[in-house]
Amino acid sequence: MKIPKRLEPLVRDGLVDEVIRPLRSGKEAAVYVVHADGAVRCAKVYKEANQRGFHKQVLYSEGRKVRNSRQARAMAKGSRYGRQQQEDVWQNTEVDALYRLAAAGVRVPKPHLYVEGVLLMELVTDDEGNAAPRLNDLDLTGEQALKYHAILIKDVVRMLCSGLVHGDLSEFNILVDQYGPVIIDLPQAVDAAANNNAARMLERDVGNLAAYFGQFAPELLSTSYAKEIWYIYESGALTPESRLTGHFKGANKEADIEGIMREINDAREDAIRRRQGREDA
Repeated sequence: MKIPKRLEPLVRDGLVDEVIRPLRSGKEAAVYVVHADGAVRCAKVYKEANQRGFHKQVLYSEGRKVRNSRQARAMAKGSRYGRQQQEDVWQNTEVDALYRLAAAGVRVPKPHLYVEGVLLMELVTDDEGNAAPRLNDLDLTGEQALKYHAILIKDVVRMLCSGLVHGDLSEFNILVDQYGPVIIDLPQAVDAAANNNAARMLERDVGNLAAYFGQFAPELLSTSYAKEIWYIYESGALTPESRLTGHFKGANKEADIEGIMREINDAREDAIRRRQGREDA
């Protein structure tokens, strides 16, 4: 196939041997299957800054560290230079998150190289060597739904113990290989301690999981893992081994149910919009 322009420098410098085929494309990045360093991998090519929703990024970028005061001022003003710097921070956040979460035991694609807006990383595959499907492409049994949900809740806890909240976790950015779920797409990951929106984002992430898996295991719809996890986190007692019940004792049961249903409806609408956006990209 014709080599995409953003991948040409990597091919020229010998970092990528061959671009095999496009894998998927969205509003923020296009992903290609490539051959590099003797293995089949994927290359995530971030789209130009002017194609991104800058105002949406502001919500996620609160509390992120920048290199210097000039960069911070430019980003705050939203100047052209500031937008370029915002894009740089946005992309590097995903790279840093992948390394940090892999070290914490969260199943994410292994990063290999990041250069000039291209992230070269592990290609997650199924048991036949094909690109692993996204969670939303699978039809699950109730038993599988409970198993995957439990795995992902543990990963959410591991992420938070590492200081991060995914910020956009749903069935559309979770792959499933022969060993189970693999979390992808982390440029919007937020600093749990520095971002005032972190608790709300955690609740949305966990609500998305309950809404999706609840289609196959309805008992998950009445759980309140997010409030329980955040409560333990704020108390300073959260560890990857923390035992969770899925219920928050401080909440009124009726109010919880109403809140859960709102979360489910919001999550469904968000998921439909995201899916339509990817299909239109």
